[in-house]
Amino acid sequence: MQSVDAASKAQIEMMHAVLNNKFGQLYADIWKVGVNLSLRISDLLRLKYADLNLEERSLKLIEAKTGKQKFIRLNATAISVIARRQQQHPNDVWLFQVHSNRAKDKPISRVSVSRVFKNAGDVLGLSINTHSMRKSRGMAMYKDGVPIEKIAKVLNHSNTTSTLRYLGITQEEVLQTYDDYEL
Repeated sequence: MQSVDAASKAQIEMMHAVLNNKFGQLYADIWKVGVNLSLRISDLLRLKYADLNLEERSLKLIEAKTGKQKFIRLNATAISVIARRQQQHPNDVWLFQVHSNRAKDKPISRVSVSRVFKNAGDVLGLSINTHSMRKSRGMAMYKDGVPIEKIAKVLNHSNTTSTLRYLGITQEEVLQTYDDYEL
């Protein structure tokens, strides 16, 4: 499996700007909502407006990959993007719906999003794909000192070992703490 970068907070914003300016608002919105919800791309692209409760700030779904139930509190950033999209496209069923005649009334494809994210990442010199949204949120939380147990819950990992591996925390980094924290 090819390794992808987790974007830093600054790179998350730069990625959003590149997507918006060079590839269009749809892709920028997918990035922004994806980073804020930390969903896998398969779950993100199959979101329907009916799944989202903006008044209660909630989303409840069954993850496609794991079959696990996931509850999410929608934050102000995600709500803002979702509400704007719904206002711009009031007849859409899907949050990220295609508006071309060839693929009418369908969500945008994972292949299309993956291609655009890779190209936008290339502009920034980053190895970015659709999974980078999820990984970036996890890494941002980790760097801000959120306990690994909480990050594991957010990402719906079954254990913290998976989360540490997922974030790329190496044994050498763990060993380095013995030098960094001489008390």
